Amino acid sequence: MILQNKTILIANISGKRSTGWAIAQSLAKQGAKVAYTYQNERFGNEVRQLFEPLDSIDVGECDVTSDDDIDKLFERLGNNVDALDGLIHTPAFAKEEDLSDDFINTSRDGFKLALDISCYSLVALCRRALPLMEVRGGAVIALTYIGGERAVKNYNVMGVAKSALESSIRYLAVDLGPKNIRANAISAGPMRTLAARGLKNFTVMYEDMKEKAPLKRNITTSEVADTASFLCSDLASGITGEIIHVDAGYHAIGV
Repeated sequence: MILQNKTILIANISGKRSTGWAIAQSLAKQGAKVAYTYQNERFGNEVRQLFEPLDSIDVGECDVTSDDDIDKLFERLGNNVDALDGLIHTPAFAKEEDLSDDFINTSRDGFKLALDISCYSLVALCRRALPLMEVRGGAVIALTYIGGERAVKNYNVMGVAKSALESSIRYLAVDLGPKNIRANAISAGPMRTLAARGLKNFTVMYEDMKEKAPLKRNITTSEVADTASFLCSDLASGITGEIIHVDAGYHAIGV
């Protein structure tokens, strides 16, 4: 098992249909102790039940737009562990109207909210995690999508947020590298997750990838999860500042 004796935090898990939960299962299979948080009690009951069979730490609710909530999260985590080996960032959100209308009509408040939750929260979490992560070194992983590299219809402000997230990964790699902490992102292809429900015409996007990707299929959450386990492991000790595409090769072709 490639993650034996490692403790990894996933923020925030939204339920059994989330990529975060798939990652948690892969990490646990590879021997990691998984700490987890969720946005609020609306998700908490389901998430706690999912984690009951795993070697895990419930660190409770966390609103990633609140520095106070993030501080309290790491206070609770610090009461349970002496070091943290990995941080998986999963939060992403944009207002429905900012995803369904043209990008040019994105509201100022909607733009700020999407960037705060989907991008700045990574910076805030890393800053607060640093005292625990610099003990042994480790890995930071964020989840992104090709809409951060190219204009994807109906992805709109979320694409801008993902672009900022990917840039943040590169800057974090520079800041954290001297402390033996690596920062990478996984750019996943479309998956049938809870988050995908918020995208207009998701089915068209999903089927288009299957038709055009070199592997002629869609990917699974378990494929993304296993990539996260690899990136958290010592097998990936020389990889940082990278955007790893797990999309059946879709990113490599011209369409």
